[in-house]
Amino acid sequence: MPIAKVNELDIWYDTQGDPSHPPILLIVGLGMQAVSWPESFCRCLVERGFYVIRFDNRDNGLSTHLDHLGKPNTLLAVLKLALRMKLAAGYLLDDMARDAVGLLDALQIRQAHVVGASMGGMIAQIVAGRYPERTLSLTSIMSTSGRRGLPPPTRAARKVLFAAPPDPLNHEGVIAHFVRTMQVIGSPAYPTPPEALRERVARTVQRSLDPVATTRQLLAIGASGDRVALLEALRVPTLVIHGKADPLVPIEGGRDVAQLVPGAVMHEIDGMGHDLPDQLNPQLTALIAAHCRAAELHPQAQPSAYSDIDADAQLACP
Repeated sequence: MPIAKVNELDIWYDTQGDPSHPPILLIVGLGMQAVSWPESFCRCLVERGFYVIRFDNRDNGLSTHLDHLGKPNTLLAVLKLALRMKLAAGYLLDDMARDAVGLLDALQIRQAHVVGASMGGMIAQIVAGRYPERTLSLTSIMSTSGRRGLPPPTRAARKVLFAAPPDPLNHEGVIAHFVRTMQVIGSPAYPTPPEALRERVARTVQRSLDPVATTRQLLAIGASGDRVALLEALRVPTLVIHGKADPLVPIEGGRDVAQLVPGAVMHEIDGMGHDLPDQLNPQLTALIAAHCRAAELHPQAQPSAYSDIDADAQLACP
């Protein structure tokens, strides 16, 4: 089992592809695990010529769980956020960004293309902003700046996000809970077949289940504040990808990131929600690959448009 010692934690990681190829570091979202990056998505990136690295964030998957930090009071945290009071958290998104950079150190990788989804996009933004010398490019997927006033999740998305998880000993109940969650926040135009979705959820639940740790990660998001100033100062080539049908992080969050980062490119996808459906892998990986190649050729300049990608994006992975 590949484990790296990072910031006094065990960080589980997985690599795919040729180590001599340009590295892409994938950072996963809230409560998700490295294996939540679909195998088909990773395979597409490998076939497009990249060395793919994915890992379990601290407090999730097979990485160190910080049980000594206890269970946060979610209701109190929500109240403090509403009253704009300071939140105390066991760790912040900046600490998780240090984990990502620490993993690169452990793998002896000087620079990487950094791709993050949802909370992983927030972490990736921090990596690019705090460690630009380690970042070849940034791709922020279905994420946000955290700026106050942006549209919140839909009522249905909030309901499943804050729903109490079932008894962890009730295996079938836990799987049904997360299947329902993914059906609510997923892509309406690209639904995952029910059996395939259940199989994917069951695999992650069997690998690791820790709802309290997910709550600690949620508290880390709230306690970390927004990234407005950091994004305004960011000078790393940046691509923002967001689904127009995202109910959990509405598209205004992605648009705000793109507006804040000088020269960032925004790519909006009709019918995409808050997931990575297999049907979109050719398009998503084509966009990311073209962005990474452009950043390697012109590291100081942002690509102005992706008009030449759209046709290629419809093709199957190589």
